[in-house]
Amino acid sequence: MPLRRDPTLRQRRLGAEMRKMREQAGLGGSQLARGLGLNPTQVTQMETGRIGVSADRLRTVAAACDCRNTPLINALADMAVERGKGWWEDYRGVLSTDFLEVAEVEGHAQKLYTCTTTYIPGLLQTSDYASAVFSRATPLPTRQDIALRTEFRMRRQQVLHSQKVPYLAFVHEAALRMQFGGSEILAEQLAALIQASETPGISVRVMPFSTDTFPGSSENLTFAEGVTPELDTVQMDVAHAVQFFDSPAHLASYRAVFARLDSNALPEDGSRELIRSIMKEVVNRYA
Repeated sequence: MPLRRDPTLRQRRLGAEMRKMREQAGLGGSQLARGLGLNPTQVTQMETGRIGVSADRLRTVAAACDCRNTPLINALADMAVERGKGWWEDYRGVLSTDFLEVAEVEGHAQKLYTCTTTYIPGLLQTSDYASAVFSRATPLPTRQDIALRTEFRMRRQQVLHSQKVPYLAFVHEAALRMQFGGSEILAEQLAALIQASETPGISVRVMPFSTDTFPGSSENLTFAEGVTPELDTVQMDVAHAVQFFDSPAHLASYRAVFARLDSNALPEDGSRELIRSIMKEVVNRYA
């Protein structure tokens, strides 16, 4: 079987979960290889996503590791037999891998949560606002790059338009006031945010400046629920990159962060009221 040059995030995740199974069983790669009649290199290649794994092989590995988590095994078996490419693959080689992997996580999520402090969440941005955000990147992108990135961001929003994936966005008041592209673009974005918050399946909760504490205040986060809790994923935006976390410790930590956000943020109606108030202030600046 030919080696994959660039395994996708999902292919790497499948391999990583197999590695976790092996480690939880206290087996080394060589031990598992002997039990499966493979060589250690093949085990390494499976666990890094460099070669494909059939559903039968996945179940054999699970049995060898004495894994009895049936929902997880079934979910991983489904991942192993996935065929076809997501729409984001049309952009491979054109946009950086970070863009594609964010869309891949969203495309397979059962539910999405975001927390943003500096800008409106990408899944709720207008085209003009998104272009303004991208135009502030360093180094300065070309107009063609900005247009391509904006197009990609608009296509990402299909996951919400389908209304199959519930979405909860926690937005700090700072993000509502941060200007990208000027007052008029911001006012239009805030109006669109209010409209989106009234759409079935989408909830927008604002964390006002008056709140005593704000967990995750230095981070823009996405928490994507998987088919099983073990397959949840955390995405964190950092300077010039995106990081993904899926260890049990990280998942537990960020579940706690979002639980605290849920406790401290304004309710939906109160959030819309604050957004409208800020929008009026912005409109008055350019009226």
